[in-house]
Amino acid sequence: MALMDFIRKELIEIIEWTDDSRDTLAYRWPDQDKQIKNNAQLIVRESQVAQFVYLGQYADTLGPGKHTLKTDNIPILSTLLGWKYGFETPFKADVYYVVTRVFPGNKWGTANPIMLRDPDFGVVRVRAYGQYDFKIVNPPLFLKEVAGTDHHFRLDEFIDVMRSKIVTVFTEAIANAKVPVLDVAGRYSEIGNALLPGINPVTTSKYGIEITSFNIENVSLPPEVEQAIDKRGAMTTIGDMGEYIRYNMANAVGEGKAGTMGFGAEFAAAMALGQQMINQPGGAVGANPAAPKGMVPGAMGVTAAAQAAAPAAAAAAAPVDLMNPAQVAQMLGVGEADVLAELEAGNLKGRKIGTQWRVTREAVDAFLKG
Repeated sequence: MALMDFIRKELIEIIEWTDDSRDTLAYRWPDQDKQIKNNAQLIVRESQVAQFVYLGQYADTLGPGKHTLKTDNIPILSTLLGWKYGFETPFKADVYYVVTRVFPGNKWGTANPIMLRDPDFGVVRVRAYGQYDFKIVNPPLFLKEVAGTDHHFRLDEFIDVMRSKIVTVFTEAIANAKVPVLDVAGRYSEIGNALLPGINPVTTSKYGIEITSFNIENVSLPPEVEQAIDKRGAMTTIGDMGEYIRYNMANAVGEGKAGTMGFGAEFAAAMALGQQMINQPGGAVGANPAAPKGMVPGAMGVTAAAQAAAPAAAAAAAPVDLMNPAQVAQMLGVGEADVLAELEAGNLKGRKIGTQWRVTREAVDAFLKG
């Protein structure tokens, strides 16, 4: 009797794990180096699955319920154990309990800006963060690629392991979707749901998890892109590009600023604006038809000769077709370093003369078209 009692103590008859935590993803049942008895009882509760691992090989996966461990319901493990003809003996195997419920409210975010090619602003750097919900749908793959041999794998460990992977998947999904940055910034919930079909095939096939909900809470752009957005809003309010340019030139002259085009160009643009205002119905010309010849009323005493020189100055102020990297960066609303990187990579076509790059407007247009 003493011998039989000793043998019973060395065999496992019931395998059961009651999870009283809310942050456990996988738990290896402690067998204390004992063998599992033939016909032992395995109890798996709701939102759990039991995964058998034998000598590093993933065997049978059993869902919720009470299972009697025998050849019929553990066929893979029986094959690995060599039970070809129904010969059944106590066996040694690891049993992992994997939690399959949804884990909500997990934060994600870009530690560094990610670069995207945008149809409106060219290449932009974007920071983003939000939350996602997930559940485990392929326990063997999850244990292999994420949890490993950890005997008690918790949610905080999962967040540390998956943070960069989730950001990588998000970056690839939004790049493939070709969603303009302005749309992402304005429709967080809609874009997050639209990205799920691009995110889940990757997370399921690589890590054995399914993202049930993916939310974007914020997308921040570089200051220069935000300024471009503000200017676009002002341009829309004014009406058209010509009016917008004349508006800026008039402000620059009024504030006494000399821009990169020089005071002559700014003065010519201001004169053109003044001339247009004068020629409008009810303007200064209509109000004072007796004004002296060669003098424009209300134009601060500017002579007709100065007015005649205005078109030539405005033509000289027109944007040149050949630009340096700084001018290209200003045009695209990105940093000069980003432009130089694209030139060195050959994505943006240009010609290097000595140590200086020169880029044509046609090359910039071709780059933006992709």
